[in-house]
Amino acid sequence: MKIIYVNDYDEMSERAATIIAKQINQAPNSTLGLATGATPEGLYQKLIQLNKQGKVSFKDVTTFNLDEYVGLPHTDKNSYRYFMNNHLFDHIDINRNNVHIPNGLADDLEEECKRYEAKIKEIDVQVLGLGLNGHIGFNEPGTSFSSRTHLVSLTDSTRKANSRYFQKLDDVPRMAITMGIETILESKRLILLVSGEEKSEAVERLVNGNISEDFPASILKSHPEVVLIADKAALKRLNVQNELVC
Repeated sequence: MKIIYVNDYDEMSERAATIIAKQINQAPNSTLGLATGATPEGLYQKLIQLNKQGKVSFKDVTTFNLDEYVGLPHTDKNSYRYFMNNHLFDHIDINRNNVHIPNGLADDLEEECKRYEAKIKEIDVQVLGLGLNGHIGFNEPGTSFSSRTHLVSLTDSTRKANSRYFQKLDDVPRMAITMGIETILESKRLILLVSGEEKSEAVERLVNGNISEDFPASILKSHPEVVLIADKAALKRLNVQNELVC
């Protein structure tokens, strides 16, 4: 695992955008795996800027999102399709036919998981965030490392963490569709973005702890091309002040 130390959230977003833009410029038909939530918002803002400046084009890029809530219409501001449109897709030159997000309104959710898994092409760069309990995507502690795209019941801690986007906790969906851990690990390169002191304990466990299904992100250490981009607050429990391979 390569750790890139940055000073703050903005620099984290900038470094990640630079990596992704370089990937696309080298291979215009790249496939990206994308994440939602507060962590990648800055990254998407940087990519929009690069696109508007003519420094990168998404017209031949294909994207697959990690997950989607079950039961929210696409027009709901808390659905991940709405999030991606609002924070990225509406502002870049991407072909919407190349954008893929699980359908949380499918009549048969198990079949939707199979359909989505079968559609996923080899992902060149997968963007990830790190949950406080080590979840990646919506793969909660205890999820099998051999899991593929599946239906998941969200833990109370994850629902509570996400409740800041909803009017009240009861409004947070209890289920979601997520790429499985094995699906994620088949990506050629993984970029894990972490910012803020509240994530410092999770980062310490990721770097120094054992690989265990009790902490799903720990399996990322087995991947040959994983980059952790984290700010000084997130790395406060580790003695990291520049780039480090561990």
